[in-house]
Amino acid sequence: MAWYKPLGDEIALFETAARRKLPVLIKGPTGCGKTRFVRHMAERLERPLITVACQEDLSAADLTGRYVLEGGDTVWRDGPLTRAAREGAICYLDEVVEARADVLTVLHPLTDDRRVLPLERLGEEVEAAEGFQVVISYNPGYQSMRKELKESTRQRFVSLSFDYPKPELEREIVVHESGCDPKIAAQLVQLGVRSRKLKEHGLAEGASTRLLIYAASLVEAGLSLETACEATLVGSLTDDAELTAALRELLRAVLG
Repeated sequence: MAWYKPLGDEIALFETAARRKLPVLIKGPTGCGKTRFVRHMAERLERPLITVACQEDLSAADLTGRYVLEGGDTVWRDGPLTRAAREGAICYLDEVVEARADVLTVLHPLTDDRRVLPLERLGEEVEAAEGFQVVISYNPGYQSMRKELKESTRQRFVSLSFDYPKPELEREIVVHESGCDPKIAAQLVQLGVRSRKLKEHGLAEGASTRLLIYAASLVEAGLSLETACEATLVGSLTDDAELTAALRELLRAVLG
Protein backbone atom coordinates (compact mmCIF):
# COMPACT_ATOMS: atom_id res chain seq x y z
CA MET A 1 0.00 0.00 0.00
CA ALA A 2 1.25 3.50 -0.83
CA TRP A 3 2.59 4.93 2.45
CA TYR A 4 0.73 7.97 3.69
CA LYS A 5 1.06 9.94 6.93
CA PRO A 6 -2.35 11.25 8.08
CA LEU A 7 -2.43 14.93 8.95
CA GLY A 8 -5.96 15.00 10.38
CA ASP A 9 -9.24 13.21 9.83
CA GLU A 10 -8.93 13.05 6.02
CA ILE A 11 -8.90 9.23 5.91
CA ALA A 12 -12.12 8.87 7.89
CA LEU A 13 -13.79 11.60 5.83
CA PHE A 14 -12.79 10.02 2.52
CA GLU A 15 -13.87 6.55 3.63
CA THR A 16 -17.25 7.87 4.71
CA ALA A 17 -17.72 9.74 1.43
CA ALA A 18 -16.80 6.60 -0.51
CA ARG A 19 -19.28 4.53 1.48
CA ARG A 20 -22.03 7.06 0.76
CA LYS A 21 -21.04 7.28 -2.94
CA LEU A 22 -20.16 10.95 -2.64
CA PRO A 23 -17.60 12.67 -4.93
CA VAL A 24 -14.59 14.31 -3.30
CA LEU A 25 -12.73 17.55 -4.06
CA ILE A 26 -9.18 17.87 -2.72
CA LYS A 27 -7.53 21.28 -2.75
CA GLY A 28 -4.04 22.19 -1.62
CA PRO A 29 -0.63 23.48 -2.74
CA THR A 30 1.77 21.73 -5.08
CA GLY A 31 3.52 18.65 -3.72
CA CYS A 32 1.64 18.46 -0.42
CA GLY A 33 0.48 14.85 -0.87
CA LYS A 34 -2.87 15.06 -2.69
CA THR A 35 -2.07 12.41 -5.28
CA ARG A 36 -0.31 10.16 -2.76
CA PHE A 37 -3.41 10.36 -0.55
CA VAL A 38 -5.73 9.31 -3.39
CA ARG A 39 -3.46 6.36 -4.26
CA HIS A 40 -3.38 5.35 -0.60
CA MET A 41 -7.16 5.51 -0.30
CA ALA A 42 -7.74 3.52 -3.50
CA GLU A 43 -5.51 0.76 -2.15
CA ARG A 44 -7.05 0.99 1.30
CA LEU A 45 -10.56 0.64 -0.16
CA GLU A 46 -9.35 -2.03 -2.63
CA ARG A 47 -10.69 -0.12 -5.60
CA PRO A 48 -9.07 0.37 -9.03
CA LEU A 49 -7.70 3.86 -9.61
CA ILE A 50 -7.74 5.63 -12.97
CA THR A 51 -5.84 8.93 -12.94
CA VAL A 52 -6.18 11.73 -15.48
CA ALA A 53 -3.65 14.59 -15.50
CA CYS A 54 -5.75 17.52 -16.67
CA GLN A 55 -4.43 20.17 -19.06
CA GLU A 56 -5.97 22.87 -21.19
CA ASP A 57 -6.42 20.64 -24.26
CA LEU A 58 -8.30 17.94 -22.36
CA SER A 59 -11.84 17.70 -23.73
CA ALA A 60 -14.97 15.84 -22.67
CA ALA A 61 -14.40 13.34 -25.50
CA ASP A 62 -10.94 12.57 -24.09
CA LEU A 63 -12.69 11.47 -20.90
CA THR A 64 -15.78 9.74 -22.26
CA GLY A 65 -14.42 8.13 -25.43
CA ARG A 66 -14.56 8.42 -29.20
CA TYR A 67 -14.74 6.49 -32.43
CA VAL A 68 -11.34 5.62 -33.87
CA LEU A 69 -10.12 3.91 -37.03
CA GLU A 70 -8.57 0.49 -36.46
CA GLY A 71 -7.65 -1.76 -39.36
CA GLY A 72 -10.02 0.04 -41.69
CA ASP A 73 -12.94 -0.22 -39.26
CA THR A 74 -14.47 2.50 -37.11
CA VAL A 75 -14.72 1.32 -33.51
CA TRP A 76 -15.64 2.97 -30.23
CA ARG A 77 -13.01 3.23 -27.48
CA ASP A 78 -14.05 4.16 -23.95
CA GLY A 79 -12.20 7.05 -22.31
CA PRO A 80 -10.89 6.85 -18.73
CA LEU A 81 -14.06 8.26 -17.14
CA THR A 82 -16.28 5.77 -18.96
CA ARG A 83 -13.96 2.87 -18.04
CA ALA A 84 -14.02 3.94 -14.40
CA ALA A 85 -17.83 4.14 -14.40
CA ARG A 86 -18.18 0.69 -15.96
CA GLU A 87 -15.54 -0.93 -13.72
CA GLY A 88 -16.45 0.69 -10.40
CA ALA A 89 -13.10 2.45 -10.15
CA ILE A 90 -12.07 5.74 -8.58
CA CYS A 91 -11.57 8.30 -11.37
CA TYR A 92 -9.09 10.93 -10.19
CA LEU A 93 -8.84 14.16 -12.19
CA ASP A 94 -5.68 15.93 -11.05
CA GLU A 95 -5.54 19.75 -11.42
CA VAL A 96 -9.05 19.74 -12.86
CA VAL A 97 -9.22 23.52 -13.30
CA GLU A 98 -6.66 23.21 -16.10
CA ALA A 99 -9.16 21.30 -18.24
CA ARG A 100 -11.72 22.82 -20.59
CA ALA A 101 -15.15 23.80 -19.26
CA ASP A 102 -16.94 20.92 -20.99
CA VAL A 103 -14.93 18.45 -18.90
CA LEU A 104 -16.56 19.72 -15.71
CA THR A 105 -20.01 19.62 -17.30
CA VAL A 106 -19.68 15.95 -18.24
CA LEU A 107 -19.03 15.14 -14.56
CA HIS A 108 -22.32 16.58 -13.33
CA PRO A 109 -24.64 13.58 -13.87
CA LEU A 110 -22.03 11.34 -12.22
CA THR A 111 -21.76 13.53 -9.11
CA ASP A 112 -25.38 13.57 -8.00
CA ASP A 113 -27.99 10.93 -7.23
CA ARG A 114 -28.26 9.92 -10.92
CA ARG A 115 -24.72 8.47 -11.10
CA VAL A 116 -24.98 8.07 -14.86
CA LEU A 117 -22.81 9.01 -17.81
CA PRO A 118 -24.72 9.82 -21.02
CA LEU A 119 -22.82 8.81 -24.17
CA GLU A 120 -24.74 10.59 -26.90
CA ARG A 121 -22.61 9.22 -29.74
CA LEU A 122 -23.41 5.67 -28.65
CA GLY A 123 -26.99 6.38 -27.67
CA GLU A 124 -26.12 4.83 -24.32
CA GLU A 125 -26.39 5.89 -20.70
CA VAL A 126 -23.76 4.21 -18.55
CA GLU A 127 -24.85 3.57 -14.97
CA ALA A 128 -21.94 3.85 -12.58
CA ALA A 129 -20.98 0.49 -11.14
CA GLU A 130 -20.69 -0.13 -7.42
CA GLY A 131 -17.49 1.43 -6.09
CA PHE A 132 -17.28 4.18 -8.71
CA GLN A 133 -16.26 7.57 -7.32
CA VAL A 134 -15.17 10.87 -8.83
CA VAL A 135 -12.24 12.59 -7.10
CA ILE A 136 -10.87 15.90 -8.37
CA SER A 137 -8.04 18.09 -7.13
CA TYR A 138 -6.55 21.49 -7.77
CA ASN A 139 -4.12 24.02 -6.35
CA PRO A 140 -6.01 27.17 -5.23
CA GLY A 141 -2.75 29.14 -5.37
CA TYR A 142 -2.66 28.82 -9.14
CA GLN A 143 -6.28 29.67 -9.77
CA SER A 144 -7.10 32.55 -12.06
CA MET A 145 -10.48 34.16 -12.54
CA ARG A 146 -10.78 32.26 -15.81
CA LYS A 147 -10.14 28.93 -14.12
CA GLU A 148 -12.20 29.16 -10.98
CA LEU A 149 -14.50 26.25 -10.24
CA LYS A 150 -18.11 27.28 -10.60
CA GLU A 151 -20.33 27.08 -7.53
CA SER A 152 -22.56 24.63 -9.40
CA THR A 153 -19.56 22.30 -9.60
CA ARG A 154 -18.04 22.92 -6.17
CA GLN A 155 -21.30 22.16 -4.38
CA ARG A 156 -21.41 18.71 -5.91
CA PHE A 157 -18.36 17.62 -3.92
CA VAL A 158 -17.30 16.89 -0.37
CA SER A 159 -14.19 19.03 0.10
CA LEU A 160 -10.88 18.21 1.74
CA SER A 161 -8.38 21.02 2.28
CA PHE A 162 -4.72 19.99 2.34
CA ASP A 163 -1.67 22.00 3.35
CA TYR A 164 1.96 21.26 4.05
CA PRO A 165 2.45 19.16 7.20
CA LYS A 166 3.54 20.66 10.48
CA PRO A 167 7.35 20.62 10.76
CA GLU A 168 7.53 17.58 13.04
CA LEU A 169 5.35 15.54 10.69
CA GLU A 170 7.13 16.83 7.61
CA ARG A 171 10.48 15.75 9.06
CA GLU A 172 9.07 12.26 9.62
CA ILE A 173 7.77 12.11 6.06
CA VAL A 174 11.09 13.24 4.55
CA VAL A 175 13.02 10.64 6.57
CA HIS A 176 10.61 7.85 5.67
CA GLU A 177 10.52 8.63 1.96
CA SER A 178 14.24 9.31 1.42
CA GLY A 179 15.98 7.32 4.14
CA CYS A 180 18.05 10.38 5.06
CA ASP A 181 19.46 11.25 8.48
CA PRO A 182 16.88 13.01 10.72
CA LYS A 183 19.28 15.96 11.12
CA ILE A 184 19.33 16.44 7.34
CA ALA A 185 15.55 16.23 7.26
CA ALA A 186 15.32 18.85 10.00
CA GLN A 187 17.47 21.29 8.02
CA LEU A 188 15.51 20.70 4.83
CA VAL A 189 12.18 21.19 6.55
CA GLN A 190 13.44 24.43 8.07
CA LEU A 191 14.40 25.56 4.58
CA GLY A 192 11.00 24.52 3.28
CA VAL A 193 9.11 26.42 5.94
CA ARG A 194 11.15 29.57 5.43
CA SER A 195 10.97 29.38 1.63
CA ARG A 196 7.17 29.35 1.80
CA LYS A 197 7.29 32.72 3.52
CA LEU A 198 8.99 34.12 0.41
CA LYS A 199 5.64 33.95 -1.39
CA GLU A 200 5.04 37.33 0.23
CA HIS A 201 8.04 38.61 -1.74
CA GLY A 202 7.05 37.26 -5.15
CA LEU A 203 7.98 33.57 -5.09
CA ALA A 204 5.18 31.67 -6.86
CA GLU A 205 5.46 28.63 -4.60
CA GLY A 206 7.69 27.73 -1.68
CA ALA A 207 9.40 24.36 -1.48
CA SER A 208 6.90 21.50 -1.45
CA THR A 209 7.21 18.42 0.72
CA ARG A 210 7.90 16.49 -2.49
CA LEU A 211 10.81 18.81 -3.33
CA LEU A 212 12.26 18.35 0.16
CA ILE A 213 12.12 14.58 -0.36
CA TYR A 214 13.95 14.99 -3.69
CA ALA A 215 16.69 17.00 -1.98
CA ALA A 216 17.00 14.43 0.82
CA SER A 217 17.17 11.60 -1.73
CA LEU A 218 20.06 13.33 -3.53
CA VAL A 219 21.92 13.68 -0.23
CA GLU A 220 21.25 10.04 0.62
CA ALA A 221 22.68 9.11 -2.79
CA GLY A 222 25.97 10.86 -1.96
CA LEU A 223 25.64 14.50 -3.00
CA SER A 224 26.45 17.28 -0.57
CA LEU A 225 23.53 19.00 1.11
CA GLU A 226 24.50 22.29 -0.54
CA THR A 227 24.54 20.75 -4.04
CA ALA A 228 21.24 18.98 -3.46
CA CYS A 229 19.59 22.17 -2.23
CA GLU A 230 20.92 24.21 -5.14
CA ALA A 231 19.42 21.70 -7.59
CA THR A 232 16.04 21.59 -5.88
CA LEU A 233 15.26 24.34 -3.41
CA VAL A 234 16.83 26.99 -5.64
CA GLY A 235 16.88 25.82 -9.25
CA SER A 236 13.44 24.21 -9.21
CA LEU A 237 11.68 27.15 -7.55
CA THR A 238 12.54 30.16 -9.68
CA ASP A 239 14.47 31.63 -12.62
CA ASP A 240 14.24 35.16 -11.23
CA ALA A 241 17.67 36.53 -10.34
CA GLU A 242 16.56 38.40 -7.20
CA LEU A 243 14.56 35.45 -5.85
CA THR A 244 17.43 33.09 -6.65
CA ALA A 245 19.74 35.32 -4.59
CA ALA A 246 17.22 35.38 -1.75
CA LEU A 247 16.98 31.58 -1.75
CA ARG A 248 20.76 31.20 -1.74
CA GLU A 249 20.96 33.61 1.19
CA LEU A 250 18.39 31.45 2.95
CA LEU A 251 20.55 28.37 2.31
CA ARG A 252 23.58 30.09 3.84
CA ALA A 253 21.56 31.17 6.87
CA VAL A 254 20.27 27.66 7.60
CA LEU A 255 23.17 25.48 6.46
CA GLY A 256 25.95 27.81 7.61
